[in-house]
Amino acid sequence: MIETQVQPIKITPAALVQLKRIMSEQNVPEGHGLRVGVKGGGCSGFSYLLGFDVKKDKDQEFSIGGLPVFMEKSHSMYLLGMEIDWLDGLENRGFTFSNPNATDTCGCGTSFSA
Repeated sequence: MIETQVQPIKITPAALVQLKRIMSEQNVPEGHGLRVGVKGGGCSGFSYLLGFDVKKDKDQEFSIGGLPVFMEKSHSMYLLGMEIDWLDGLENRGFTFSNPNATDTCGCGTSFSA
């Protein structure tokens, strides 16, 4: 059952298009959704997790643009208000993370400290 709470993160329309394209191209099985989280490591202390997975007991579940999203409840304190976007420019191409909880980020933008 999808919880009817405020979505802790945002995913831009451009990022949604790319995530759904990747799901289709990689034949991600039904019942899987987007897992968003953090893990220790990276040059600034934490790295972002972004991948496809099934819901686990510790997860909260919500839907963004029809895409099921799973996140461990304990990760919310690091990710609340974060926006995932997709850039498709000459110098940068890929997912970007804009996190208001980050006190410092690395040059590549995939790790942060809070």
